[in-house]
Amino acid sequence: MASGFDSASSTLLCTEDNSIFDDTWRPRNNERKHHFSNPYVLPLQSEECLALMLEKECQHWHGSHYLNRLRSGNLDIGLRIEAIHWIQEVRSHFGFGPLCAYLSINYLDRFLAAYELPKGRPWTMQLLAVACLSLAAKVDETNVPPALNLQVGKAKFVFEAKTIQRMEFLVLNTLKWRMQAITPFSFIDYFLCKINGGQSPLRSLILQSIQLITSTVKGIDFLEFKPSEIAAALAMYVAGETQKTVDSGKTFSVLIQYVEKERLLKCVEMIQVLATKDSSDSIQCLPENPLNGVLDALCNKSASPQNSPDAKRRKPNETS
Repeated sequence: MASGFDSASSTLLCTEDNSIFDDTWRPRNNERKHHFSNPYVLPLQSEECLALMLEKECQHWHGSHYLNRLRSGNLDIGLRIEAIHWIQEVRSHFGFGPLCAYLSINYLDRFLAAYELPKGRPWTMQLLAVACLSLAAKVDETNVPPALNLQVGKAKFVFEAKTIQRMEFLVLNTLKWRMQAITPFSFIDYFLCKINGGQSPLRSLILQSIQLITSTVKGIDFLEFKPSEIAAALAMYVAGETQKTVDSGKTFSVLIQYVEKERLLKCVEMIQVLATKDSSDSIQCLPENPLNGVLDALCNKSASPQNSPDAKRRKPNETS
């Protein structure tokens, strides 16, 4: 792990690798707003694609040591929570899809697992969040506003476009340019299809799964699990909730072909707690529909210090 942004070992794809957090640039405010919308559709995966994703998912995962650092206080959980709230706020503002927000947080966690932000500079986390969201939007969205314009909502600091670009280079380099990350979204449709006997799952199951996947990033508990494990647990949970007569034993036997039994059971229990907690907010109760119903939309798919000049703090009366 790099010891900090001033480390001589840090290599960026630009000549100003150590100037990202110095005192030579001045962020400015953003006054323009854009409203974009990108419908989110889950692609169905093939057996070969699934096997490849299971093999490579650890390359896109932060690892269990990252969770241990958060729990031990080595990393500031509060700053991470603020960054995630801001990402979700901006996602809603621009109408980005749920995968875009999830990718942003995936980049942020993987970066923090591999690189140490300077201590005592809370604005660095905000800059990281802006860069990660900008990169995720470029990967997942078709209509992407300039990175400068992403700085809306309740962000405490704003940054110049060139500063965001430098941070993007740092994130890209640290993540070894692996930006097409494997996430629970990559697996959920396949697992739902498998436990439904090869038939396309209900649209309601897909939508509930998407809601729950986005809810798993609110805290840190689900950082323990790989994307495939979260997806398998979600598939088992939503199928059982939607059709109470589902053969849980058969479902379980199907899923443990892909994930470890004990970890699947533990993750399912956590999903149950999460769904109960969120039921009054975002997870709506679904009617009981037959698990072997046709998914109308998808059935045709194939396969610094706070006064640092490095970051300008918004004034109380400033608006985005």
